[in-house]
Amino acid sequence: MTDLSDLPPAWSGRGAQAWPGVPLLVALALWAYAMRHTDVSRLDDYGLVSALHPAFWAGLAVLTTGFWFTVRDARRAAAWSAAYVLGLLVMERATQAVLYPTPLYAWAWKHEAVIDHLLTAGGLQTADQVGDMAVYDQWPGFFAAQAALQRLLGVDSAAMFMAWWPLASSLMLLLPLLLIYRTFTEDRRLIWTSVWLFYVANWVGQDYFSPQSVAYALHVGVLAVVLRRFGRSAVRRGRPRQAVWTVVITVMIVAIVISHQLTPGMLVVCLLALCLSRRYRDWVPVVTTVVIFLVWCLTAALPFLSAAMPDMIRSIGDVGANVETGYGATPTGTGAIATSWAARLLSGSVLLLAAVGVLRQRVLRHRAWPLLLVAAAPLPMFAASSYGSEMVFRVLLFMLPGAAFFAAAALLPKVRTLAADAAAQETGKGRAPGPATARRWGIGTWVPLAALLGGTLAFVPAYSGKDRINYFPPQEVALVRQLFDQAPDGSLVVAANRNYPDAYASYWSVDHYWFLDDARSHVDRIVRSPAATLARDMAGVERPGRAYFLLTQGQLANSEMNGQLDKAQLNRIQRSVAASPRFRLVAENSAGWLYVLKQSGGAER
Repeated sequence: MTDLSDLPPAWSGRGAQAWPGVPLLVALALWAYAMRHTDVSRLDDYGLVSALHPAFWAGLAVLTTGFWFTVRDARRAAAWSAAYVLGLLVMERATQAVLYPTPLYAWAWKHEAVIDHLLTAGGLQTADQVGDMAVYDQWPGFFAAQAALQRLLGVDSAAMFMAWWPLASSLMLLLPLLLIYRTFTEDRRLIWTSVWLFYVANWVGQDYFSPQSVAYALHVGVLAVVLRRFGRSAVRRGRPRQAVWTVVITVMIVAIVISHQLTPGMLVVCLLALCLSRRYRDWVPVVTTVVIFLVWCLTAALPFLSAAMPDMIRSIGDVGANVETGYGATPTGTGAIATSWAARLLSGSVLLLAAVGVLRQRVLRHRAWPLLLVAAAPLPMFAASSYGSEMVFRVLLFMLPGAAFFAAAALLPKVRTLAADAAAQETGKGRAPGPATARRWGIGTWVPLAALLGGTLAFVPAYSGKDRINYFPPQEVALVRQLFDQAPDGSLVVAANRNYPDAYASYWSVDHYWFLDDARSHVDRIVRSPAATLARDMAGVERPGRAYFLLTQGQLANSEMNGQLDKAQLNRIQRSVAASPRFRLVAENSAGWLYVLKQSGGAER
């Protein structure tokens, strides 16, 4: 059987060994120039897309073109392809860390608060002590590891390094991806194009500072070990070595199970799918995963699962409801809609390319049948749960390793068997070096390059098109920290939604109420009579606690771009509170306002 590496090179000539470094250096220089000349102080509804200096887009185009001509040359060292992939990660995953002075994502700030609580409390706590946040104590693996890392580095907060987590978590995926793809092909072109497409199509945003990012890397790592070391040929080479690899995957599975709720389920369905292939009909990995998962669910995670089980059972089989977005999750406005369509088109294009690769590459379809099973395995999870209206994104994420491989196969020359090559040579239709070299600039070069370039550029709006929601300027961070620096234990913080930094700070001693999470009828009452309704909602706080009303730039962006309340309505709420004698302004800046409800009796502070 031939592989793509047996096909003729696409580039030749003097200085061929050094030329790949030229476009790579040019691309990185353009990126560096763009970073110095991009202003993120005024993001619009297109997020980072409209703020980026044109040099960024030029650099990304140069990088993609250089990668394509480098990776197609079978004589080129794999180190060049690796260098281009690292360049891609820098340009697409480190850009936000360089441009923004504060970490992105309200959820990342939430996870930082959980780590702070773990360090403060010195251990896990029950729902009676921290309420709904106890769910994090029931899956503490990620947070315990980060608390240890924070102490090891000697930093005061995980915020010191979590802005760079997307780059770090993406790098964690590189080795297991390479191991998976090398299991099914020795061709460097197919391997590195698959890696490139995986990173380009992974716009879902689960690479941020979160348990999912680490659990997903471990999930891909388990699949890499199983695919390479638990096939029939590997088993025949020695049982003692098999026992060592069983221990290795057991450690990774334990880390997954204690860190994240969904990933163990995805791993189970992927391992079950592998058992459909004769090459991987080894039940040790799947039984190990199921046993560890069940033990954890029936012990440490039982309090959460006992409360959530009725809703989980009702959602089984209700595919329509599981993929439906809820209130406040519908993109609104030109920028948000354009971003949503960019993401859909990017994912749809990669999946379509994967289907073309499966149909076109008959040899790979046979050789990489287990990888095709792994790519299809997450699809039944649509029928299992809505996962907070995010199941569609998680299914796409877990399909990507296999989908990217077959999508890359669609962009590269067709693989043939040795028998087919011999028959073609006998009939005079074989590959001759001269004609093949002459055709290197034909449609087989430019059409795949256009597809690769389009996908790489589309990643930017898909990934960072909502940065108006996800970015919190230093002024907003300062305003929120001023709130929690002065809020006594037992206080209540009322806000439109939880999209602001440190939204969960001191959650073990301060209560939170986000009124846009409430019933729509109550939200309508707040819009009709803002100050009076909010004052009633906040009136039950007992001394020494205080009731605060916080409205920030991040809340406005999230509400407006996700179809909740528009800017005019939120501004009306703010003006009503400002004019009410029942509220006192505590602080304000360009990023928001902070008010406190006046308490009857006693002096106001």
